[in-house]
Amino acid sequence: MEAENRTTVSGFLLLGLSEDPELQHLFFGLFLSMYLVSVIGNLLIILAISSDSHLHTPMYFFLSNLSFTDICFTSTTIPKMLVNIQTQSKAITYEGCLTQMYFFMIFAGLDNLLLTVMAYDRFVAICHPLHYMVIMTPCRCGLLLLLCWLICLIYSLLQSLMVLRVSFCGETEIPHFFCELAQILKLACSDTLISDTLLYFVTGLLGVIPLTGVLFSYSRIISSIMGISSALGKYKAFSTCGSHLSIVFLFYGTGLGVYFTSGTAHPSIKGSITSVMYTVVTPMLNPFIYSLRNRDMKGALRKLFSRGTCSQ
Repeated sequence: MEAENRTTVSGFLLLGLSEDPELQHLFFGLFLSMYLVSVIGNLLIILAISSDSHLHTPMYFFLSNLSFTDICFTSTTIPKMLVNIQTQSKAITYEGCLTQMYFFMIFAGLDNLLLTVMAYDRFVAICHPLHYMVIMTPCRCGLLLLLCWLICLIYSLLQSLMVLRVSFCGETEIPHFFCELAQILKLACSDTLISDTLLYFVTGLLGVIPLTGVLFSYSRIISSIMGISSALGKYKAFSTCGSHLSIVFLFYGTGLGVYFTSGTAHPSIKGSITSVMYTVVTPMLNPFIYSLRNRDMKGALRKLFSRGTCSQ
């Protein structure tokens, strides 16, 4: 009898940030602008790094991969949201929802792990400068990047397979602007205890371990910087990791907000704003933080723009 009460779900309805029709045009313009700024800004970072041989170092190698991840991260959610607003439709297919959820988890996890690897890179550069090129070899950097991808792919696949085991009933409304795993599980009519436990345990684990690595790296970095006698030396050492530290605060601050509000059945306005900050605003601000606070990036971007004007 229980199996008969379950219906085959062909799709879901994404309720978005607001059901007020007057706000839809505002949201469309706002999110389209932020999406374009995010994609163009991160693409410029990648082009500037790839075109300047002086930036072919481990730090900028990971930065270019972070920018690529941010482009993919925003592209998993915002285009679908814009299409839904433009067509005045809230529908997303079951397959489309699971695909969006799968790639969202991959790129959110990659952002997290890449920031940890970048913290390790700064730790080696500042605390062990003489051994930096020996430790951070191109081969090791490639292996660290591969490890990040493997962890995220396995984690996302595991969570997606758990969702495939879940049965859904009549209600298919997701109170969000994208298919978030926690909200999808709230719609299930079968037992989701294992899925919920796995979700919060593994997500917490993938949050705690990288954050611990970042905190450990920066505790050693600060200790090393405090040991430098000259004020100029301290400033130079800290300036190499200032941009990364700003992004870490932004990413983990909004990420923790999303983690603690994702389990609620009906996300609050604060929860929705936190999700927007995490999925859209943070990737959009990354290029500005790195380009405005980094002299090497400013120079590389100037060269890139001058080449573009000369070719015309």
